[in-house]
Amino acid sequence: MTLLNVKCLKMNSKGQITIPRDLRDESFKEGHKVALLAYEDRIEIRPISYLNEKLGTTLASEKSLTKNWGNPKEDKTWEDL
Repeated sequence: MTLLNVKCLKMNSKGQITIPRDLRDESFKEGHKVALLAYEDRIEIRPISYLNEKLGTTLASEKSLTKNWGNPKEDKTWEDL
């Protein structure tokens, strides 16, 4: 994979960043869903279509994920992130 560009961004108090206009394309438009892939040393933002196309899996809905993740023990694990 070839690195095309490097940008330094500032995160706001809500943990939000803005993807610079020159890096957005058809894959990143207002209202489109994206996936955050968290690794030990980086976070990747990919269009949902990437997961469907490259990984060939069916994504679980938020509702089904909360069955396993929506509990106090799990919330405690993630609170410092």
